Amino acid sequence: MAASELYTKYARVWIPDSEEVWRSAELTKDYKQGDTVLHLQLEDGTDLEHKLDPKTKNLPHLRNPDILVGENDLTALSYLHEPAVLHNLKVRFIDSKLIYTYCGIVLVAINPYETLPIYGTDIINAYSGQNMGDMDPHIFAVAEEAYKQMARDERNQSIIVSGESGAGKTVSAKYAMRYFATVSGSASEANVEEKVLASNPIMEAIGNAKTTRNDNSSRFGKYIEIGFDKKYHIIGANMRTYLLEKSRVVFQADEERNYHVFYQLCASSHVPEFKALKLGSADVFHYTKQGRNPVIDGVDDAKEMSTTRNAFTLLGINESYQMGLFQVLAAILHLGNVDVKDRDADSSIIPPNNSHLMVFCELMGVAYQDMSHWLCHKKLKTAAETYIKPIPKLQAINARDALAKHIYAKLFNWIVDHVNKALHSTVKQHSFIGVLDIYGFETFEINSFEQFCINYANEKLQQQFNMHVFKLEQEEYMKEQIPWTLIDFYDNQPCINLIEAKMGVLDLLDEECKMPKGSDDSWAQKLYNTHLKTCSLFEKPRMSNKAFIIQHFADKVEYQCEGFLEKNKDTVNEEQIHVLKASKKFDLLVELFRDEEKATSPTGVAPATGGRTRLSVKPDKGKPDKSSKEHKKTVGLQFRNSLQLLMETLNATTPHYVRCIKPNDYKYAFTFDPKRAVQQLRACGVLETIRISAAGFPSRWTYQEFFSRYRVLMKQKDVLPDKKMTCKNVLEKLVQDPDKYQFGKTKIFFRAGQVAYLEKLRADKLRAACIRIQKTIRCWLARKKYLRMKHAAITIQRYVRGYQARCLATFLRRTRAATIIQKYQRMYVARSSYRRKQAAALAMQCILRAFMARQLYRALLREHKAIIIQKMVRGWLARQWYKRSLAAVVYLQCCMRRMRAKRELKKLKIEARSVEHYKKLNIGMENKIMQLQRKIDDQNKDNRSLTERLSGLEVTHAAESERLRRELSRLRCAEEDAKNSNNRVITLQEELERLRAELQNTQKEKKAIEEWAQKYQDEMEQMISELKDQNNLLKNEKNDLNRLIQEQGQQWTEKMQRALKEETAQLETDLNEERSRYQNLLSEHLRLEEKYDDLKEEISLTVNVPKPGHRRTDSTHSSNESEYTYNSEFAESEEGSRGVEDVTKASLDMALFLKLQKRVTELEQEKQGLQNELDRREEQFQRARARDDEEHKKARSAELEYESLKRQELESENKKLKHNLNEMRQSLMSNAGAVSAAPGSPAYKVLLDQLNSSNEELEVRKEEVLILRSQLVSQKEAMQHKDEKETMTEPLHYVEDVQKLGDAKEISQAYMGLKDTNRLLESQLQAQRRSHESELEALRGELQSVKEENNRQQQLLAQNLQLPPEARIEASLQHEITRLTNENLDLMEQLEKQDKTVRKLKKQLKVFAKKINDLEGGQIENVSPGQMADEPIRPVSIPRREKDFQGMLEYKKEDELKLVKNLILELKPRGVAVNLIPGLPAYILFMCLRHADYINDDQKVRSLLTSTINSIKKILKKRGDDFETVSFWLANTCRFLHCLKQYSGDEQFMKYNSPKQNEHCLSNFDLAEYRQVLSDLAIQIYQQLIKCMENILQPMIVSGMLEHETIQGVSGVKPTGLRKRTSSIADEGTYTLDSIIRQLNSFHSIMCQHGTDPELIKQVVKQQFYIVGAVTLNNLLLRKDMCSWSKGMQIRYNVSQLEEWLRDKNLMVCGAKETLEPLIQAAQLLQVKKKTDEDAEAICSMCNALTTAQIVKVLNLYTPVNAFEERVSVTFIRTIQNRLRDRKESPQLLLDTKIIYPVTFPFNPSSLALETIQIPGSLNLAFLTRV
Repeated sequence: MAASELYTKYARVWIPDSEEVWRSAELTKDYKQGDTVLHLQLEDGTDLEHKLDPKTKNLPHLRNPDILVGENDLTALSYLHEPAVLHNLKVRFIDSKLIYTYCGIVLVAINPYETLPIYGTDIINAYSGQNMGDMDPHIFAVAEEAYKQMARDERNQSIIVSGESGAGKTVSAKYAMRYFATVSGSASEANVEEKVLASNPIMEAIGNAKTTRNDNSSRFGKYIEIGFDKKYHIIGANMRTYLLEKSRVVFQADEERNYHVFYQLCASSHVPEFKALKLGSADVFHYTKQGRNPVIDGVDDAKEMSTTRNAFTLLGINESYQMGLFQVLAAILHLGNVDVKDRDADSSIIPPNNSHLMVFCELMGVAYQDMSHWLCHKKLKTAAETYIKPIPKLQAINARDALAKHIYAKLFNWIVDHVNKALHSTVKQHSFIGVLDIYGFETFEINSFEQFCINYANEKLQQQFNMHVFKLEQEEYMKEQIPWTLIDFYDNQPCINLIEAKMGVLDLLDEECKMPKGSDDSWAQKLYNTHLKTCSLFEKPRMSNKAFIIQHFADKVEYQCEGFLEKNKDTVNEEQIHVLKASKKFDLLVELFRDEEKATSPTGVAPATGGRTRLSVKPDKGKPDKSSKEHKKTVGLQFRNSLQLLMETLNATTPHYVRCIKPNDYKYAFTFDPKRAVQQLRACGVLETIRISAAGFPSRWTYQEFFSRYRVLMKQKDVLPDKKMTCKNVLEKLVQDPDKYQFGKTKIFFRAGQVAYLEKLRADKLRAACIRIQKTIRCWLARKKYLRMKHAAITIQRYVRGYQARCLATFLRRTRAATIIQKYQRMYVARSSYRRKQAAALAMQCILRAFMARQLYRALLREHKAIIIQKMVRGWLARQWYKRSLAAVVYLQCCMRRMRAKRELKKLKIEARSVEHYKKLNIGMENKIMQLQRKIDDQNKDNRSLTERLSGLEVTHAAESERLRRELSRLRCAEEDAKNSNNRVITLQEELERLRAELQNTQKEKKAIEEWAQKYQDEMEQMISELKDQNNLLKNEKNDLNRLIQEQGQQWTEKMQRALKEETAQLETDLNEERSRYQNLLSEHLRLEEKYDDLKEEISLTVNVPKPGHRRTDSTHSSNESEYTYNSEFAESEEGSRGVEDVTKASLDMALFLKLQKRVTELEQEKQGLQNELDRREEQFQRARARDDEEHKKARSAELEYESLKRQELESENKKLKHNLNEMRQSLMSNAGAVSAAPGSPAYKVLLDQLNSSNEELEVRKEEVLILRSQLVSQKEAMQHKDEKETMTEPLHYVEDVQKLGDAKEISQAYMGLKDTNRLLESQLQAQRRSHESELEALRGELQSVKEENNRQQQLLAQNLQLPPEARIEASLQHEITRLTNENLDLMEQLEKQDKTVRKLKKQLKVFAKKINDLEGGQIENVSPGQMADEPIRPVSIPRREKDFQGMLEYKKEDELKLVKNLILELKPRGVAVNLIPGLPAYILFMCLRHADYINDDQKVRSLLTSTINSIKKILKKRGDDFETVSFWLANTCRFLHCLKQYSGDEQFMKYNSPKQNEHCLSNFDLAEYRQVLSDLAIQIYQQLIKCMENILQPMIVSGMLEHETIQGVSGVKPTGLRKRTSSIADEGTYTLDSIIRQLNSFHSIMCQHGTDPELIKQVVKQQFYIVGAVTLNNLLLRKDMCSWSKGMQIRYNVSQLEEWLRDKNLMVCGAKETLEPLIQAAQLLQVKKKTDEDAEAICSMCNALTTAQIVKVLNLYTPVNAFEERVSVTFIRTIQNRLRDRKESPQLLLDTKIIYPVTFPFNPSSLALETIQIPGSLNLAFLTRV
């Protein structure tokens, strides 16, 4: 069909937009041929008329169907054009958070500016070994493809990573190298892959810096070749660098930094070893502070310095060299701070004693004067003379900066050289993979020399890329035999010629540099003259004469000519270099400038300023030419040569392309700027790839995929047996134009847009079918609904009418009953009312009359009392008045008398004064005077007497006055009392008035009370009735509460049980984790053993001389066992054959081997010494025995009988101890579920009693052993004493009576014996005292612990009482569980100690028994027959139980090798072993072991067990990849282990035996330690079985569970791109679900046939299902094409088939189904609705086995296969994330497929009787004898 026919109504197109580059719109009107305008509607609803170009008439690009949006490969799109590419990348990046996308052979990587969890080891393992199209796009997929092609095609590979600064090139290259290091590993133990990865932090430190675009921008290009050997293991690497940006050392723009290493040094200046560098903060140095932003967020420079130093150390750069490097870097920083001053206009000077220059010279070891001089001067050379000329300040500063840049460039090259040396390998390199991390196309506002070089390199790379893409397209067409038509593609060879050809830009630049007076302006004029008219790609700017424009493949770039010449020359002052080379203290500096003559510029002119950056090119490592011209290469020439070498290397390899895209310029996470993205897509060649693909047949389908996808468009008659012919016939009918498609050998090729047309036809057909299905279904649903409604209406009517009739009858009955009830009720109410009123009236009358009588009585009483009070008051008042009147009269009398006396005295004084006057007047009246004198004397006498009387009167008056005063005060008090009484009377009168008023109020209240009483009575009656009702309600509530309490109690009980179950589950989980860790250690131990064996075999193959040494024992034996096995195994190694050594050798490391050899030598010497001592003692004993008499024999026999009796008692007590231990275990097991096991509980009492009794028994046993030892010592002393006697010809006889002992020597001997006995008793007493003290101390400690526990319990109780009830119960439960756990652990430790003690005592008893047997044997040999007849000696050894000698196999020691060889090494599970009894080899080995135990041959037991274990290991190492062999020996190892337990004699195992089997128990040896060794061996075999099974299942899982369509026709095949995925259609070579089930059946039948324990089979099946579920889920999470609704249905169907298999095998309870739960939930997640909040809630509750990361990943990957499905919105995904935010889970995305569940071996006793087992002749074991 014509393309214009697709532009119909509702078709969607892309139109150009200034903001978003391309914008989506929908046609609102059909397009007709000749229309000039398209009627469109934008997505926001805006109508638009889009005008077509009148010249070209080109229609806008069509938009792809929604089901193709978000495809992994851009070439899978139906319409291949720029807007489709941009939109697809945006949808994947923004909506799905996918940063990788394929574009044909290119991997497009968009920098997310966020750390993503997609680079872990689990992701690497998931991509390892996978086809590139099978998994989602990833850098690991590209790396895997390169690694696979290198191994398959044996051709070197290259990964070319390019992009702008900040696009993520360095990170992509780093992850690619990490992938190679992880999947390949190194061939030696030198950890080459670690060194390769360690080069990254070094190169980032010295070559990366912060820019405005990137915090870790690589300022150089590098090409790393990772070398591989023939086995494709990493053996080394080599690095080549390009264009280091040297100018960054001396200049940084705003918000940028210098190289990281400078800031790392400054941040580590506090480190002691850096003190000598005299560094400080980065803000101090000029070279590090210009950017004004010395810190990167989230980066710790000090920590990065530690990483850098560790990387240096790992790469072999020692500490001294590292300090030398840091010394040079610090010197560069100090050099930047050297201050240059102006001396005059043409010269400059550095001030003397400049501190920074002094530090620089000190660090560099150069003279201060020389360096300061040549920083300010330069040397000019002419033909005849040399001049030294000062330079101005600006040139001096430039010279200083040039020196700093030159030093740094030398240091950079030196580090790169040493890194290459460290990564170099002596092994021959077979192939390599190169990783090119190089800058992308650059264009800035001002572009200079470095941008020119970068764009030149990108032109070369783009040309190589175009040729490679064109070549691949051509190969594809030729392979499919499609008619080849030349595809026009852009060839940028003219642009390359413009740059590098003769008289090109670089050639003219080099020529201008050779000119004496060459300048940038003259060079620009030459460019204009040469290329302006001859080359269309070269242009001149309109407004500039110092710039030029080149049309690159990506865009036009304008270059500024200023600085080109100086940057191309790269000059530096030679005299400064000579000063540095003259350093004698700093060897590293001399080494840096050793080849300076080859590197310096031909001129000594200092560089001029200007330009953005300066460049340095690492010297070419090719064949150096020693001519001077070769030494003076310009930067451009060096770069061109190195680029040519790079292109030759890339052309010799298979390239893989990674294009890194920077989504925005602001480093925002997951933010997409379409303008910037399109600019980079155009520049990196992605769109060119699309254009080349679109020019031919971009869409390619296999015939099977086409048939599966478009089967709906075919009729039944069109389907032929030949799929190819069917597809041809259908296409001829559907697509009329034959040029739109081509038929290849295996594929159909379509032009662009044809797949969209076919998809439209398919969608229309499906839509029509859906409409018909919907019509039919809706009709059926409507009719069903109508019939249901009709039947429901009839039923409702019937029931309603019956209900109405019943209601009417009920109403009539109730009306009649109500009338009768009303009659009796009214009668009752009237009678009750009358009775209530009558009783109330009587009660009120009674109350009122009583009240009135009381009131009258109270009134009379008050009146009587008032009269009495009045009488008393009036009498008191009269008395008071009388007293006051009397006192007043007396007082008045006194006052009058005093007044009169005063008057009299006054008169007398007046008279006296008058006499004196008269005396003066009448001086002559002497006589009269004399008379008067006498009279005066007389009067004086009278006066004196009067005075005396007056004084007496005054005293009397004073006393009277005092009395009167007191009386007055008393009267005043009386007056106050009277006043108070008067007031009281008034108060009483007022009270009387108040009482009268109250009486009136009371009377009023009485009436009110009567009214209230009546009302109250009525209310009370009503209240009583209400209370009765409430009482009934409360009873009901009480019953409800009781029921609720019971329910809550039951709930709490259930909750506690659940909590206990959860705690138990947690403990089981912890136990499984511990078991898993232990088993992982065992697997690691096995791996090391195998590695050691391999190395030993290699050494033995290299050196064929056998090394002498002791044969090594099994490393899995415990230390206790090894003490008893060294000696016997040494003897065995001397006597046994070399074959036995090969079987029984164990794999220990060399150091342990030497220690064991030394130990064996010591033990051999000790054995020889003990043997000599034993021989000497036997000789002494024989001589002493010959001289003993009859009495001595009697005493001796009595003592031996006593010792034998003691040993028998010891054996019985040991049995008792074992019985007590079993009782303790049973008690603990029975009380394990109990809540309390505190002190005082039965379990605790039983345990305490058992422990006490065990301690007592142990003490008794110790005493008895000491007694036995003392008796043996006394016997030996007696023998020695007898040797000292005289030699007698005949044996002496002692006298029977003790009193006849008269010999002094015998008395002294008896005395010495008593002394020894006393010492022994004293030692025993002291031992008992110490034991008592230790027990007392233990009891005190226990008492203290009990007190502490009590205090802690009280504290917990107090804390719990403060908690709410729920929390209190939970806390108490948690505490009780913790306490029980601790007590159980303590009890387990005590049990282990008791077991160890019992085993130790048993071993001691066996040793003593053996010694006594030897001594007794010697006695019997030396005793005459008569003596033996008269005095029989009783046996001293521990008595052995009588046995039925059956169920044992006897073999000779020399037949052990043959036994092991025939039964283990040469026995094949297939053939002979198929017809055997399950576990027959285990039974045979155990029967041989029983015989060795029966004859008490510990050496034979140990040798047989060791040989068996090592032989099983050997056969598993030889045939470990054979499932049948591993399963066979797993079953037999477990059966052998069960036999050792079943016949061990332990009661916990004996209870399952029959009486006959109990008689066959082992009697002499405790093989508990060997049981542990066999258990470890079984664990190793189990792990090997799982790995073998995993290797078989792994290739089937993805194909069978995901890719194969079990339900045909459900999953539609979507269009695929260039990266073809594995077909989901079942071909002959692909695996299906039936393949998996058949394999599971095979595994199960083999294990059942070998007699594997049922519990072990369950564990294997659980592991199998975990592997299936984990691998399937991991692939689902990494494959976008598998995340669809139909695939979810396929997965659920496949899981149901696996569950059906479990039911058929009765394995549903083994836990295998639970391991598939994550996969089941992922499949459900693909099928559930994903729109509303309710859907989000349902998903969160449903997917509890999936992590948040997995849920979000599935939702992001969900892709509709058909147009009827809808994508998951970003809003819905965010809703899911918010709801799952509080989940505490691992952020890991993928499941760990390497996890192996910890295995257990439950005891499974055999009912097979040993004596009934017959050995088939096919086993060639005729040398075994049944006993």
